[in-house]
Amino acid sequence: MIVKASQRSGAKQLGLHLLKTEENEHVEIHEVSGFMSDDLMGAMKEAHALSLGTKCKQYLFSVSLNPPSTESVRPEVFEHACNMIEERLGLTGQPRMIVFHEKEGRRHAHAVWSRIDTETMTAKSLPFFKQKLNGIAKELYLENGWSMPDGFRDPKLRDPRNFTLDEWQQAKRAQLDPRELKATVQDCWNRSDNGAAFAKALEERGLFLAQGDRRGHVAMTIDGEVFALSRLIGKKGKEVTAKLGDPQSVRSVADTARYIGETIAPRLSRYISEAKRVASNAMKPLNEQRQNMKGQHQQERKLLSDKQQQRHLTEQQARSARVRTGAKGVWDILTGRYFKVRKQNEMEAHFSLQRDRAQRHDLVSTQLKERQALQSQIVAQRERSARQLLGLYRDASQYRRVMREGHFERESRDQSRSSAPRGPELGR
Repeated sequence: MIVKASQRSGAKQLGLHLLKTEENEHVEIHEVSGFMSDDLMGAMKEAHALSLGTKCKQYLFSVSLNPPSTESVRPEVFEHACNMIEERLGLTGQPRMIVFHEKEGRRHAHAVWSRIDTETMTAKSLPFFKQKLNGIAKELYLENGWSMPDGFRDPKLRDPRNFTLDEWQQAKRAQLDPRELKATVQDCWNRSDNGAAFAKALEERGLFLAQGDRRGHVAMTIDGEVFALSRLIGKKGKEVTAKLGDPQSVRSVADTARYIGETIAPRLSRYISEAKRVASNAMKPLNEQRQNMKGQHQQERKLLSDKQQQRHLTEQQARSARVRTGAKGVWDILTGRYFKVRKQNEMEAHFSLQRDRAQRHDLVSTQLKERQALQSQIVAQRERSARQLLGLYRDASQYRRVMREGHFERESRDQSRSSAPRGPELGR
């Protein structure tokens, strides 16, 4: 269980954040203890009012408890973690609040303690609390048999899936198959009668006719790859010149690169807008399904809560009816029957509480599995859209440089070419 904490002030802001339903699909106030008030915001106001009698500015200790996303964690595990924190950090007996949040199929908890000791009117000192919490987190992983993250075993080990967007590796563009390129150029050659027709046929297939560095004809791809035309079609330079004309009559490689940039860049801007629109449309049904699922889950939990509340009242009345009053009650005390009935009622009340907790945990676990299945679809769609947009943004940036500089950057392309399998070299 990942445990993060901070000493802070701003009770009202923290309370509003914990109750925020815009970011969290489900918010459950699990415990408010040690305060006069029994609601979260009232307890936050008490903590702030109490701090005014001291010089303490950071009068709250806020902790977030994040178990593995694949585990179904009972409320008792969160309570046990909070008790460990209290014991290790010297917060035993301090007022606390526990709130459960559910978001994107994951359940985590927030615990908040008041640091102010009402007897001494001083703040509880929390030295080295980050190191202590790190030790507690490791113990929780071991106690519950959860797979411990690599970062706990060795801080140098990090999951690259947790990198930021800038650190995320961009999708590499697929390499052009030289055999397909050669067949395409030969087809354009056979179907063309002159240089103008040949150049037009090449552009229809994303290729461009240009003058090479050695004053020969070359074919250029939109990525800046330059290939000797005579090698592609298997003809001598004189035969190529005879059909296409003087190589100096066509653009140079630099001018062709600039022309490609001026032609392709505006189209890429439209492609980016189209990709965003497609991504938004693809997410709409998933978002609608998420909202419908949220409402359905809330309704199911309310129905269970109402049934449990009604059953609790019925069972409480039955237990109360066992306790006789008046002369019979005095007789029960004298004979010891009253104490047996009280013990029976206490045991039944305890088991009823455990039963209700188990029922709610089963319902929440089932709903989390449904939500996680939907979240996997949402994540997959987001990743597909992100890969597409990243590729388009990369291409647009490259072509803007082409328009400014008149040539393509070759370094990144050469690196990708060296790491990817290629067909036979065609020459330039």
